[in-house]
Amino acid sequence: MSTVRVGVRCDAGPTRGVGHLVRCLALAEEFLARGARVEFFGTVEGVGWARRQLADRGVPLHPGPERPEDLVAAARRHDLDVLVLDSYELDPAGAGALRAAGVVTLAVVDGDTRGQDADVYLDQNLGATHGALPGRLLAGTAYPLLRDAVVAARPAAPRPPTPAGRPRVLAFFGGTDAFGAAPVLARVLLATGHPMDLTVVVGRADVEAELAALIPGRGQALRPIPPTDDLPALITAADLVVSAAGTSTWELCCLGAPAALVCVVDNQRESYHRVVAEGIVAGLGELPALAAAGLPGRAARADAARTLRALLASPERRAALAARAWSTVDGHGRSRVADTLLALLPSPPTPPSRVDQEVCVRKPAW
Repeated sequence: MSTVRVGVRCDAGPTRGVGHLVRCLALAEEFLARGARVEFFGTVEGVGWARRQLADRGVPLHPGPERPEDLVAAARRHDLDVLVLDSYELDPAGAGALRAAGVVTLAVVDGDTRGQDADVYLDQNLGATHGALPGRLLAGTAYPLLRDAVVAARPAAPRPPTPAGRPRVLAFFGGTDAFGAAPVLARVLLATGHPMDLTVVVGRADVEAELAALIPGRGQALRPIPPTDDLPALITAADLVVSAAGTSTWELCCLGAPAALVCVVDNQRESYHRVVAEGIVAGLGELPALAAAGLPGRAARADAARTLRALLASPERRAALAARAWSTVDGHGRSRVADTLLALLPSPPTPPSRVDQEVCVRKPAW
């Protein structure tokens, strides 16, 4: 049987962030483990480590076609069997054009399908629902796309309550922290007055400069680090993780991390409120409110500081969050997605589903 050829169309950059690329990279790892050929199409600029993730896996990156007819031409030129579309910016007519050309098409969405006519829709957010769609819908937390390094680091059971007089806190806000959340949340964390060792992942020089101006209190330490391949290990070692309510939410769940999240952009709002309401994470509010000047900003920051202080002081609260998170995402979502796509090909390739098998571990990512 001939090798299956899979294309991925997504972009990453300082303002776009890297969430689309990271989740598509996880699906790429799944296809590579099954012997498929994977190629990325798009722009990856200003994020050197993201380009390295593709290069380390031998995945070529081609310029990203924008128009529907150019997507079809690229699919034909590269003899693609499957094309994954993960973008809020592409012309939504591209999915229908690919489908009409006989290319199995997956549209990765976060709520709004934007009218795309795809064979399969993936919305990996908690409680995701959609009306009637032209293709099959894969929705909810059975389907998050998680990288090899995350799945390999998943603990066998939720972590027990662990006392920590000086908790280890990890803060990260995507690969680029496009909206400058790190300094805002670092200030809130330090304002709790609770002792902590705070590690902040920093992807931009201006954010690092803001952090350098902060003065930790008694018993507090602040350490900025660049984006790293060791992030899953840092997450599992942390007593508390503070992050954005984006695609990393599902990584935190899979790893059973006690987490407090902030809603950074509008398209995170619905998912943010759902995971907070379910008690899977603690909620810190929305970034614009936390960064606001005057009384409203001070009130929002005080509320967030109270939430964080309670978590830092209570190993039982942290363990309860961790247990609910761990049980929400099992790490096999990408295998289920790949099974669905491959079943739509004229001659579905082997091997069969690996949902109940050990996930192949390749070179660690991020």
